[in-house]
Amino acid sequence: MNDANLVAKTAYVTVNMKVSSLEDLNQRYAAFVFPILHKHEGEMIAGTPTPLVKEGEWDGNWAAILRFPSMEKALAWYNDEDYQPYKNLRINEMQLEAGRVIMLESLV
Repeated sequence: MNDANLVAKTAYVTVNMKVSSLEDLNQRYAAFVFPILHKHEGEMIAGTPTPLVKEGEWDGNWAAILRFPSMEKALAWYNDEDYQPYKNLRINEMQLEAGRVIMLESLV
């Protein structure tokens, strides 16, 4: 099989966090991060401050799912030099506790 026959698998990124202010998250983070997300062909396909937790405990106030055409694109977004200041802002100033960012590759 040559490289032309390889098809990249879609990648999904789940984000779970607890922030001090959703308004602050939107104004200081999301407004600037979406153009960087789009640069890597990513999109937020779901997001809510009130996810339905069916198992385990979670007291966060923001959950989202991002979709990218490949894991390579997802990693390029996460490691993008332009994204680093916003990632640091989110982690070091906005989150009340450690959040979770998990990357998954689709099965097909």
